[in-house]
Amino acid sequence: MDLQLKDRVYLLTGATRGLGRATAEALVADGARVVVSGRDAAAVEATVAALGGDGSARGVVADNADPGTPAALLGAAQDAWGRVDGVLISVGGPPAGLITEMTDEQWTAAFGTVFLGAVRLAREVGAVLGASPDGGSIAFVLSTSVREPIIDLAISNGLRPGLAMAAKTLADELGPCGVRVNGLLPGRIGTERVAQLDAARGDAERARAEMSAQIPLRRYGLPEEFGRVAAFLLSPAASYLSGVMLPVDGGLLRPL
Repeated sequence: MDLQLKDRVYLLTGATRGLGRATAEALVADGARVVVSGRDAAAVEATVAALGGDGSARGVVADNADPGTPAALLGAAQDAWGRVDGVLISVGGPPAGLITEMTDEQWTAAFGTVFLGAVRLAREVGAVLGASPDGGSIAFVLSTSVREPIIDLAISNGLRPGLAMAAKTLADELGPCGVRVNGLLPGRIGTERVAQLDAARGDAERARAEMSAQIPLRRYGLPEEFGRVAAFLLSPAASYLSGVMLPVDGGLLRPL
């Protein structure tokens, strides 16, 4: 299938590793150009080089919680290629723990990055896409915690369902402008973040085995498996998908 990605330009936050990096790789492999961001300058530089250098990728050192991040990403894309076609909004997971363990400061910091930073990015990028005759695509990287709570991830359980509803609301608002807004709900994908969560349970191998037994496909997903789905959802090939919360979880979620 031709995803019609050649020469299109996408912004990707949190893209120096994990799910964002895998999506950037999938987009570039199909001919797109990307602006990737992360908080570590060395990681951003290394990611740009791995994606093929300035011809296909540009990097911005940025934090989603910073109000200046949307302008920095949009400016990098416009300066390099004169267009923007979409954005993948991904952030690192908030700290693990129970509600009874989390402090006000932890909730406030996570809200600024996970929720407000994501909404701000979508709003600002959406305004640019909505002014374009071609519209565009916005995708939020969320979690299966949108539909089912995950043990020991209280803050994620609290924030991500609200962000999913904000995404669906934005799909209603931007749809008339030709802008699609969707969410991706990754399950147990083999990223550094998930490895850390497994290790935090005391026995990483046992934790992985127990979690795999709950997944109908009986294994963790690969980052590139997520990346291909995300690239499709961002692409014009998914032109009639909007307001969707798409699980990428090997069948882990049971609700319809």
